[in-house]
Amino acid sequence: MTDLPVTPLEAFGDDRGVSFTLAGLSALGPIADAHLASVRPGHTRGQHYHAHKGELMAVVYADTWSLHWDTGPGTPTHHRTFTGSGAVVVAPPPNWAHAVRNDGGTDLWLFVGHDRADRDTHPRQVTDGDST
Repeated sequence: MTDLPVTPLEAFGDDRGVSFTLAGLSALGPIADAHLASVRPGHTRGQHYHAHKGELMAVVYADTWSLHWDTGPGTPTHHRTFTGSGAVVVAPPPNWAHAVRNDGGTDLWLFVGHDRADRDTHPRQVTDGDST
């Protein structure tokens, strides 16, 4: 397998704005660590892998961005571009380096949950741009 699992999220909302249900959270099990982060235009977050802890990342976007990954040390890098607006959930397997790059003109948002709170984050570059 070389495709990084990505699940589109259905948008719900009204005049107040949009809402997404985070499908797939139960696959991670109990969440031990979570954070919310923005990625400004022209910047990258990620450029790392986790050897032991599971990760589930929701990306909420309103412009162009790209997902970059490899499938382990010494493997080719892959990427997928997303445009428009919406949200997806990304579930990187252990040892797969991954990064989110904002290729658009507006901030995009990440909600990231891990099943462990330890510092099992190891740098590995999968695209041009910022590191971890």
